[in-house]
Amino acid sequence: MAAQLHTLKVGKLAEASRLEFGPLAFYHPLVADGDTPVRTGIQTSAPGYVAPMHWHPYVELLFIIEGEADVWLQGGEASPVRLTAGDCVALPADIPHSFSTVGDKPMRLLGIHANPDRISTYVDGRKVVGGYPVVEPAAAT
Repeated sequence: MAAQLHTLKVGKLAEASRLEFGPLAFYHPLVADGDTPVRTGIQTSAPGYVAPMHWHPYVELLFIIEGEADVWLQGGEASPVRLTAGDCVALPADIPHSFSTVGDKPMRLLGIHANPDRISTYVDGRKVVGGYPVVEPAAAT
């Protein structure tokens, strides 16, 4: 269990590192040092982005800051839930889920993990380091 907070814990987007989630998305960890009971970050996804099917051993919240996204649980790909700016969804623990950017504009979301660390398991077996998918560099042609 994470230690109790006794002071402010500030995460500034302008100072956050940038993690690439492939050619169509990137992520900025905010409150993400593993010393709080939750972990947060902002993901920006271009049109056409689809998150690989994955799950976490805890509840995850996605709050749409701008743009639109479709969200679904495994098996519900044919009937996703549409989210627009200001909407939030709680994704259950241990159930694979995915989301995609909808429309022709980028989508930004605030991800809130109900855990000090980001733990992800990907259905396609991709490698994970520190809770983030390993993005292989494009092969030289």
